[in-house]
Amino acid sequence: MAIPLLQAVRVGSYIVRQQLAGRKRYPLALMLEPLFRCNLACSGCGKIDYPDPILDLRLSIEECLQAVDESGAPVVSIAGGEPLLHKDMPAIVRGIVARKRFVYLCTNALLLEKKLDQYEPSAYFVWSVHLDGDQKMHDHSVCQEGVYERAVAAIKAAKARGFRVNINCTLFNDANPESVAKFFDSLKGMGVDGITVSPGYAYERAPDQEHFLTRSRTRQLFRDILARGRGGKNWAFSQSSLFMDFLAGNQTYHCTPWGNPARTVFGWQRPCYLLGEGYASSFKELMEETDWDAYGTGNYEKCANCMVHSGYEATAVTDTVKHPLKALGVALRGVKTDGPMAPDIALDKQRPAEFNYTKEVAIRVEEIRNRKAPAAAAVPAAEAGGR
Repeated sequence: MAIPLLQAVRVGSYIVRQQLAGRKRYPLALMLEPLFRCNLACSGCGKIDYPDPILDLRLSIEECLQAVDESGAPVVSIAGGEPLLHKDMPAIVRGIVARKRFVYLCTNALLLEKKLDQYEPSAYFVWSVHLDGDQKMHDHSVCQEGVYERAVAAIKAAKARGFRVNINCTLFNDANPESVAKFFDSLKGMGVDGITVSPGYAYERAPDQEHFLTRSRTRQLFRDILARGRGGKNWAFSQSSLFMDFLAGNQTYHCTPWGNPARTVFGWQRPCYLLGEGYASSFKELMEETDWDAYGTGNYEKCANCMVHSGYEATAVTDTVKHPLKALGVALRGVKTDGPMAPDIALDKQRPAEFNYTKEVAIRVEEIRNRKAPAAAAVPAAEAGGR
């Protein structure tokens, strides 16, 4: 596994402190989403389908750092949209690193080489570059040719300057196990420090609704991929061994959405980074007033096929701390890729999906309009006073 020792120790001690304090729910990684706008339009993404007034919104430096302080999570994953479009991103990263939180700055890398001079290598900072496979696979995924080559060039430039660089790879039902395994092998030549891999979440607003994985397909796909790399031991995953074991169908885990709370331009997103079912005005409100039992696989239709790291990595990490020998065994032997799978969660009691996108967009656009109205009215008044 490619999790640095410093991070493993800090996160492990943080979990132990939470458990000794008797806390049932606590965050491991803050998903910070300071803007929705992106310079790509990937077919499997449901994060950018907003009108321009919303896409123009940005969290300020102060709002980002307040979210870090509110949550207290030891890891901060900055996503989007494309974070490098945010003019204050270097200052946001510096502020989080100064707090000794581990920052994973997710980027499609189109602007990375141009922006490298604005950042400094640190044990607390990692570039997380989006690569969904080799050139053919990735350019197809992002719906634009040439993106893979630019991302690889940016990775090499970042490594040459001493940065840690991971790739984050999302897989869909057209993924070929042999091709994915060869892609993972190729990353060694780029000097990549770690791999974050996940099945794609079925965003209801994504343009492509045909290629999302079911849970059974996810389990078999990851078995087929990991079997080509000695149960995954050939590759440096920046994820817990038990999460990889879960993806291959060897663990029965329930989602812990509070483990990766999301702060977006709308507020604290309920219940998680993947689902926007309402928003809280503070982290405390999110944790204390969210009906957590209403969500997760087996509880809610929209969660039925989810096995994404932002929902289940926290579950696996907590299990690792509780059962270190089990996790060590998987790390040493590799993930089991044959034989019976663990029982999966039954879906017969899940509640039907609710669709809130149109309502939420209307609320946010009206809020933006109301904020702009006083400012617009003040301009003529100021001009009149000057005559």
